[in-house]
Amino acid sequence: MAAAVVAAPEVLRECGCKGIRTCLICERQRGGDPPWQHPPQKTHRFIYYSDTGWAVGAEESDFEGWAFPFPGVTLIEDFVTRDEEAEMVQLMDREPWKLSQSGRRKQDYGPKVNFRKQKLKTAGFRGLPSFSRDVVRRMGLYPILEDFRPVEQCNLDYCPERGSAIDPHLDDAWLWGERLVSLNLLSPTVLSMSREAPGSLLLCLAPSGFPEALVEGVMAPSRSVLCQEVEVAVPLPRRSLLVLTGAARHQWKHAIHRRHIEARRVCATFRELSAEFCPGGRQQELGQELLQISLSFQGRPM
Repeated sequence: MAAAVVAAPEVLRECGCKGIRTCLICERQRGGDPPWQHPPQKTHRFIYYSDTGWAVGAEESDFEGWAFPFPGVTLIEDFVTRDEEAEMVQLMDREPWKLSQSGRRKQDYGPKVNFRKQKLKTAGFRGLPSFSRDVVRRMGLYPILEDFRPVEQCNLDYCPERGSAIDPHLDDAWLWGERLVSLNLLSPTVLSMSREAPGSLLLCLAPSGFPEALVEGVMAPSRSVLCQEVEVAVPLPRRSLLVLTGAARHQWKHAIHRRHIEARRVCATFRELSAEFCPGGRQQELGQELLQISLSFQGRPM
């Protein structure tokens, strides 16, 4: 059953790209040199290790063997079973997918939001989909998510035939709260994290026996690298759940590069409310209304 849901329905003639964003479909139609072939800005690649919480310089790079702590990333592997994954994607594919930017397709379960004007409408919002009820309940079994109550779910469909990707970005912080939670389905990929802030990161020389030795301690910082030149690769196994908080949520932009989509990938991202919409916040009543709708689990894609 799992294999039967991997292939996406044929939607390879149209795209939803706007402005500077492109996908393989519109690039073939427009012709010329696609933007991703331009020389990329030089970066230093580090690999995130979930068992230590450190980012370590990639092999054969200028910073091989050097590391720095990378807090705010929690990875829960095998969050759902293969059968649960297959059933979830099958139910998603029964609903319409909308064309989106950069070769993606999407399904939105949430209020209609104008982030620039900081306004939202609840009309038409009937909650998260029914098949997410057990997923949300299971999230609460983990300490980092025991009080997590999502008010929005966004499903994104990535496909190598469309050249799917998503540019580096930070999620909104006016409406969405501290934790971003994403369930990675159908294939593994890499979340690429970058930071545009000025300044430098202090690096430690990773001791022998890495990665286990990093849990016990490292040498004093003795090297640095400019923040703007660093990219941290966070491997996302199939069926894993990712939680971003703190600096990883608010300071480091996250992206999925086209080269890291090698097979169909479906991602379900869940977002909670910010403090403004929680008890004691300026819009707590609206927040309570959104939660009541969301957690009724009667939704259809908006």
